[in-house]
This record gives sequence, C-alpha cells and structure tokens, in this order.
Amino acid sequence: MRPRRRDCLAGAAALLAGLGLEPGRAAEPGLYRRGNDADPETLDPHKSSTVAEAHILRDLYEGLLTYDNRGAIIPGAAESWTLSEDARTYTFTLRPDGRWSNGDPVVAEDFVFSLRRILSPATAAKYAEVLYPLRNAAAVNRGALPVEALGVSAPDARTVVVALEQPTPYLLELLTHQTSIPVHRASVERFGDAFTRPGNSVSNGPYRLRDTVPNDRITLEANPHFRDAARLAIPRVAFIPTPDLASAVRRFAAGEVDSLADLPGDQMASLKRRFGAQVVLGPALGLYALAVNTRKAPFDDPRLRRALSLVIDREFLAAAVWGETMAPAYSLCPAGLDNYGTPPETPGREALPIDNEEEARRLLAEAGFGPGRRPLRIEYRFNTTDNNRNTAIAVAEMWRGLGIETRFVYTDAKTHFAHLRDGGDFDVARMSWIADYSDPQNFLFLLTSGNDGMNAGRYSDAAYDRLLTEAAAERDLARRAGLLAHAEGILMRDLPWIPLMHYRSKALIAPRLHGYQPNLRNAAPTRFLRLDA
Repeated sequence: MRPRRRDCLAGAAALLAGLGLEPGRAAEPGLYRRGNDADPETLDPHKSSTVAEAHILRDLYEGLLTYDNRGAIIPGAAESWTLSEDARTYTFTLRPDGRWSNGDPVVAEDFVFSLRRILSPATAAKYAEVLYPLRNAAAVNRGALPVEALGVSAPDARTVVVALEQPTPYLLELLTHQTSIPVHRASVERFGDAFTRPGNSVSNGPYRLRDTVPNDRITLEANPHFRDAARLAIPRVAFIPTPDLASAVRRFAAGEVDSLADLPGDQMASLKRRFGAQVVLGPALGLYALAVNTRKAPFDDPRLRRALSLVIDREFLAAAVWGETMAPAYSLCPAGLDNYGTPPETPGREALPIDNEEEARRLLAEAGFGPGRRPLRIEYRFNTTDNNRNTAIAVAEMWRGLGIETRFVYTDAKTHFAHLRDGGDFDVARMSWIADYSDPQNFLFLLTSGNDGMNAGRYSDAAYDRLLTEAAAERDLARRAGLLAHAEGILMRDLPWIPLMHYRSKALIAPRLHGYQPNLRNAAPTRFLRLDA
C-alpha cells in the first residue's frame, strides 16, 4: 500500500526532529526571510540605538546619504553636496523625485524638523550625542537653547544647509546613520509615538512597513513611491529575530530563513564543514567589552578593575568561545581606524593570563580582597545569546582563580540595554558597540561624562573630557590623533570598560540570496540584494 501524504510528512518531521532541525516552511516567492540579532525596541529612528534596529531602518528610510551593499557611502535623499572653504558648512541638494511612501514629496524642511526632533530634550534620544558636531547641538539637546538654534536650515524646498561647530572629518558618514534619518512630520504630529505602527508609518526609503508580530517578524514591502522602486529585486523582506543562535542555525538549515547576521562562535568549525561557502566572514568595526559600575563600591576602585582585566584570556575567548570570529582586544578602539595610529593598550598582552595572576592578586589585596580578607562577589549581567552565555561562563572561570565568586543575571537584549540606559544597578555588564563611522571619536565618546545613554557605569574623568573637547576643535589631523590617543590611554588606565574582543562579521547566506558583500560597515541594504525564484 502506498503511504498517505500525511504519513510521509509526519515521517519527515520526525526525521528532522531527530537531526535537531525544525520542519521548514517553503520559501514564499519574493519574500526575503532575514535573520536579525534581536526584536527591535523601537522603529522610531530617533529613539533607536541597536544594530538590529539599524538594519530595519536602513530599509525603511533614507538619509541625505546612505550605504550600498559594499559599505560605501553613496548619495541618498541628496543627489549632491558642497563644502565651504572653512570646512564648517555643508550644502545638500535633494533629489527632485524624492517621495514618502504616501506620495508626499521629500523636502528640505523634513530634515530640519527631524534633526531638531532628535536633538530636542523632549525626545530623550539615546543617540543624540552622535550629532553634537552640528552647531549648537549640545546646547539644544541639554535645553540651554531652543531647537531653532540648531545649525540646520532649509533655504528652499531642495536645499539643506548643515552648519558645524568645527570641521568634522566624518560628517558625511554621520549622515548615513539612523540618527540623521528624516521622519514624516505630519505622521509624527498626528499619531505621536504611534507613528511607527503599521497603518500609521510613512517612510522615505525603498521599503515601507507592512506588519509587525512581536518576537516573530517585522515585514516590509516595496515602497511604490521610491525613486528606484522598479529596480527592487526583492518585493518583501521579513526581519526575524534570532537571539538564540543555535536555534537560528537550525532554522537556516531547515530553510526557514535565508540569512543570519550572527553565528554561534563555538560552532564555527562545524558550521564551516556543514555549510561551506554559505558561511561568510568579513571585517567589522566593533567592540565587545565589560562595563563596570564605577559609581558603586568596590567597583569604583581602578585597582580592582585592573585585576579583573589582567586574568582574562582574550585569545581563548576569541579562538575557543567565538571560533576565531573575534579578535582579542586590549584597547577600546580597534586597529585600522581612519585618522588614528596604533591604539594604546591596557597591560596584559605581553604575558599569559596565568602569569598575570600575581599582579592581579596584589591589586585585589590593595583593594581589600583576597585570602584572609572578604571574598569578592560579582554580579555579571548579559543579554541572552549562546555566545554571550559561553563568554560569561569562561570569564567567571578565569576570575575564579582569584577567589572571585560570580553570579549571572541574564535577560533579552531589549531588557538588558534598557536597564543599563535607565541607570539600573549592576556590577559588571556585557556591552557591545558597532562603530557608526571609522574614526576613534566614535568609540571614545561613549565614556564621556554625562553620556548616560551609553556610559552605563557613569564613568567621569575631567582630563578625559577635556582631551575629547580639544580634539573636537583641532583641525590638524595628526595633532587630533595624538589628543585622542592620550584620552584612550586614560581609559586603558582606569578601565571603566574592560575590552575583551573586537568584532568580525559572520553570516550564513543561503544559495538563493545574491548580492551580499561582507564589509567594514556590515551594511547589506535589501534594495541591493536579489533572490532566486
């Protein structure tokens, strides 16, 4: 007797379960199922702060400039621009055919409204400080000046003028960032915070919001009013949160997703054997670190922080835990940044971690901990992924050799970063940072006084702040690099963040997806990709 189709399907499902795979959904024609790091906390560009949100916003919106799929800066809503002789004023000319997804024209006032909105104290933007190079931006953001004082204007419907406090070598790259994205004024004024919801959302990028299902997917569809709509090879894209990397790989193997933006580092050797050329590694500008709560005893003691750093085997973390998809980090800034030299490092690279234990014990004893003294107990917070969990376990084991007791607290990414941003209590917390532009300032600004959205441990050092202020005003790039290196040296002495690793990009790309190019920015806008039928 021939088996019934239902019995065959059940048998296939059982076989997949036995292999650790889930039964896959058939690929829907024209739908790109894109694995994303996490479920976004917000789709409001001016309140966003994560890479997972940036990937979605890059498809929904278009700034004055944008990225192609090789990470190169290309014209976006602006077709051209000029720079004044003193390098303090950029004048952008908008495209004549720019349109919002409801058909409204994209005009210069949209950018004036949006830049004022993100820098308004009322918006409470987590990333506002990125735009402080704009004239009066810091004063506006702190409420000392009205938003109308911000250095942005619209002489006419197609001209946006951006005035700067001082020459800013990375300004064009800033304007690719989600902080510089325009929002549709009428929608914001009509719907308030609900302007990002399906049915309310109006965007000016290649895609528009179709629907959202929390913790499942966010689906975008082609924006028919986008200037290159006829050339979009992918009509729909579903961003699927994949924080559980082992489960994400199973979904990829079962044909449920077409790409993954992160992979479990401890499985890289087997993933390469299993998927071959579908595993794609590339460069990245990112930092994986431990933030230490410098406002809380005993973690306010730099001797204790140095002891914690000295015994961490970064080479082991990068190679064994992350499968060589990370590089050991002894500095905040990675090597190879524009406008910089070799970053200053924290001590430790010159010896094996086990050889650093004597110095670490001495520092702990000076801080009041060790044999015959009170034991040091640490609460280590992290957002839950396989890689983060394995990293936490490995670091805790390294600290155990010093008699340190470590307790873990872990949550989803949204809860973890909200807790840190909102000033929640912690001892040590996992932090990561992907640079928005290739310049040391984009790493060093994180730990300036008052940058509470990023500086979770509330580190503050007057000399450090002064060096960054001097560097911001310095036009000589070599002298600027020296000032920033001096500032980073202070961080490597004080260690408010303990650098662990620098990122590499790692992805799984299905054979049906074409056009993906690994690049330093880890930018892969859907508009430049295509799918097999």
